Amino acid sequence: MPETREIEEIILEQDRRGMAALSQYLPTDYCSEAAQFILDKPGTVFIATGFYIFASGTVETDGPPGALALGNALAAIGFTPIYVTDQFAAPYMKEIAQGSEMVIFPLVHHAESILVASKILSEYSPTTLIAIERCAMTQSGHHRNMSGLDISRYTARLDYLFYQHQRTVGIGDGGNEIGLGNLRIHIPNVENLPKDPSNVPTTHLIIAGTSNWGAYGLIAAMSLLVQKKLLPTGEGEEKVIRQLVDLGAVDGLEAKRQPTVDTFSMESNNLPRKDPQILLQAPI
Repeated sequence: MPETREIEEIILEQDRRGMAALSQYLPTDYCSEAAQFILDKPGTVFIATGFYIFASGTVETDGPPGALALGNALAAIGFTPIYVTDQFAAPYMKEIAQGSEMVIFPLVHHAESILVASKILSEYSPTTLIAIERCAMTQSGHHRNMSGLDISRYTARLDYLFYQHQRTVGIGDGGNEIGLGNLRIHIPNVENLPKDPSNVPTTHLIIAGTSNWGAYGLIAAMSLLVQKKLLPTGEGEEKVIRQLVDLGAVDGLEAKRQPTVDTFSMESNNLPRKDPQILLQAPI
């Protein structure tokens, strides 16, 4: 019988950017706390994702697979997931989440974005908002990638949904995503993380080696709490990543159209292939 390990340890064990250094500022069981928080209030859940890669003019393979897996997991236990993205990521999400409801946030200026966010929240009344690998505004109101490049022209300001809602969860792996505003004062102190980080906080934060892994950690924690297997299969995850690449998505670090996630190969990336007794620590 393999040694039981914590979910948080598993999703951070292949950290290449230094995110693990931030774990000291979070609860030791941050996945479980976020999972219980979501489960406490059933209903409609917004899942925001889609990170624009300037070098390729497309989105990356990190984020959408985790968003889809989380949406499927929530639907399996009676929630109503609605994917939220912008015009650049929408074509990808529409293909991998066919038939699912989607909100496409317009690419408009700050004042109008605030009004749009308010209108959307009023119309759908989501109980919880979750962001997975979604670039966040900095303190100056810009969206910057890991190189510090301003990609605001290609990133809808759906951040205002999170500013205006009381129940939010953020999942990130680089310091510039929605939710990492919780650790804004600590992020610049880590060598490989942004000096101008996210300024968008969330009620709960999940950090991981890749944001997809953060989503899987959250799903694993939910599985434990409801005693139901909710994680995707390894084959299912691989199929989604290959589908995204076929559509034009790229590896977020290399900006190459290849079936990798932040340079992690299919084999090393595929957490759902791990022994479920290790990842779930619960009967299947």
